[in-house]
Amino acid sequence: MPAPRRFVVASTSLPLALGWGWNLSLYVGMLLGLLMLMMLLLWMLLKQLRNSVAKSMLQPVRSFRQPCFEQRMERAYRGSVRPYVNFNAKHDAEILHKAMKGIGTDEDAILMLLTARSNDQRQQIKAAYKKAHGKDLVSALKSELGGLFESLIVALMTPSVLYDATLLHNALKGAGTEDEVLIEILASRTGEQIKEITKVYKKEFGGKLEKDICGDTSGHYQKLLVILLQGSREEGVDEEKIEKDAKDLYAAGEGKFGTDEEKFITILGNRSAEHLRKVFAAYKKLSGSDIEDSIRGETTGNLENLLLAVVKCAGSIPNFFAERLYKAMRRAGTDDDTLMRIMVSRSEVDMLDIRASFKKIYGQSLYTIIQEDTTGDYQKALLYLCGGND
Repeated sequence: MPAPRRFVVASTSLPLALGWGWNLSLYVGMLLGLLMLMMLLLWMLLKQLRNSVAKSMLQPVRSFRQPCFEQRMERAYRGSVRPYVNFNAKHDAEILHKAMKGIGTDEDAILMLLTARSNDQRQQIKAAYKKAHGKDLVSALKSELGGLFESLIVALMTPSVLYDATLLHNALKGAGTEDEVLIEILASRTGEQIKEITKVYKKEFGGKLEKDICGDTSGHYQKLLVILLQGSREEGVDEEKIEKDAKDLYAAGEGKFGTDEEKFITILGNRSAEHLRKVFAAYKKLSGSDIEDSIRGETTGNLENLLLAVVKCAGSIPNFFAERLYKAMRRAGTDDDTLMRIMVSRSEVDMLDIRASFKKIYGQSLYTIIQEDTTGDYQKALLYLCGGND
């Protein structure tokens, strides 16, 4: 009898149909959830890719295959900041404008761009910004930033020679004199740089740098500063004078009662760095001690500090700045003025050599010490200027 069999089939088909319906809803829900997850992952991937592209546009481009001439230039260039290869001043000006537009400021965009451009390129960006927006870029940056980070960015935006001239002017104006700044700049800059600084100083501040220095200093210290300010050191090595200079220095200090400061000033202020290195070697052979020890024993105060700076710069300018950076960060409280001044002024000159000297002398990387002693956007910008961890 077929009727009951048909009834059984009919009675079992309803639960099956209902079961398939519930399963289908579950499958559709899972599929939609999976699709949404994939879209989220794709969005995150695109965002990361966009950020990577943006960062790559701010960072210097380095080619992995370079002609021999470019490879030689790469070895000769010792700055951590170098001219950006695909430079476009108008484009960079727009990036900075967008970083400062609206509510809030994109400090990362500002610091990443400006620390990845040479000083000359920053001046071109400044001009492009004024042409496009009718206002001064430095003033705009100052209105958006603050504290040490603002001071660092303003320093980076200042032309190199004007920056040195401004530092010297600030060191001399008002009550008291910042002798550390006078000593550092006049002992470490080349003759040509000092002559350029003197010209810019007069143009910018309406006075003679030599006159202002003489008004704030005195004695043998003043005499040596004025000699250095002429920027006219002798060139090369005079073999006939090496032994004589060493003997004269010995006779002016350790070899007599009292000190003939004039002799120290004349020799250390006028001979070339190459010549002085040979004189110092002859002095050690003659006296059994370093010239630095003699200076410490025979002089005091600012004259002692200036003579030591001249000796150290004649020996190794990177070592001189490595020592100053270490002392700036390993004292009770960070000397941010010195730290900032050196990181800005040497970033396009010899920062790679300073880093190497720092690691060799102190057994720690400059990058690590900066990380330990600074914070925030100020720290980030300094680390970019440092150029890497050794």
